[in-house]
Amino acid sequence: MSNSNFVDYVKICCRSGKGGAGSKHFHRDRTTAKGGPDGGDGGRGGHVILRGNKQIWTLLNLKYRKHVIAEHGDPGSANLKTGKNGNDEILEVPLGTVAKDAETGAILCEITNDGEEVVLLSGGKGGLGNNHFKSSTNQAPRYAQPGEPGKEEWKILELKVLADVGLVGFPNAGKSTLLSVVSAAKPEIANYPFTTLVPNLGIVAYRNHRSFVMADIPGIIEGAHKGKGLGHRFLRHIERNSVLLFMIPADSDDIQKEYDVLLNELAQYNPELLDKDRLLAITKCDLLDDELMEELKMEFPKKVKVVCVSSVSQIGLTKLKDEIWKLIHHEVG
Repeated sequence: MSNSNFVDYVKICCRSGKGGAGSKHFHRDRTTAKGGPDGGDGGRGGHVILRGNKQIWTLLNLKYRKHVIAEHGDPGSANLKTGKNGNDEILEVPLGTVAKDAETGAILCEITNDGEEVVLLSGGKGGLGNNHFKSSTNQAPRYAQPGEPGKEEWKILELKVLADVGLVGFPNAGKSTLLSVVSAAKPEIANYPFTTLVPNLGIVAYRNHRSFVMADIPGIIEGAHKGKGLGHRFLRHIERNSVLLFMIPADSDDIQKEYDVLLNELAQYNPELLDKDRLLAITKCDLLDDELMEELKMEFPKKVKVVCVSSVSQIGLTKLKDEIWKLIHHEVG
């Protein structure tokens, strides 16, 4: 396995700060021997906050940080002075991060925009000072409110890669080779299944200085929706892609059957994935002549757009980019 810095799952213990206690103080100065209550409120405890950052593409910065502890609020003081709020603990996360409760598995929030902030765990409120409790019948309250305690909870952060097009196929279908040819990405390429263990992103240059993002996702095998192979670890990355590019090699025993298996795996995992725009690329077409390519295309229904490509010989790559661009931007052509 390559020593990858890509981390798409972390489990952390978050602890927000407790609120500062209110002050039970009475006004005293050289002219006032017995003044009224002037205790200030306590400060708020620090929050634990998630902030989206488009410059980060992995959760590596949180991999070795199991405990995230925010600062406590300071207590109130004399002269109605409010205590200082505890400093918030801000966690920078890549776009596409989903926060879940570790115990229930409930989704708490999703970060999709740069600079977007979500309070993952709120700090305790500061307590009220004795000034709030004075009345005509209780002019000298000798008590104040304590601050609220902070919270401590385990949270799970999962990253779903945001890309314009995701490559879907069985292991050894030529996904990493295609990404390495059309972009500057350098995924590991070898002649054995599951060479790719983590998603790789590449920026594909298109006409007129335009570009789109392509994600190479680890191979699917039959039963992946049940957790076989790399299972759910990579299927979730497909959810955030605008277009799905199915890739099946030309030397497969039954291309139609492999395509149906891939569709079935996605449907079993999340039926909404079938609503995405999709395109079928038959790879390794340098092994075929033009007549065989046309015969392969005729095997599929007209609604399935088929493109024959070869990453090694660079056959059909320009047409493939054109078709992907049309689907991403919903152009008719």
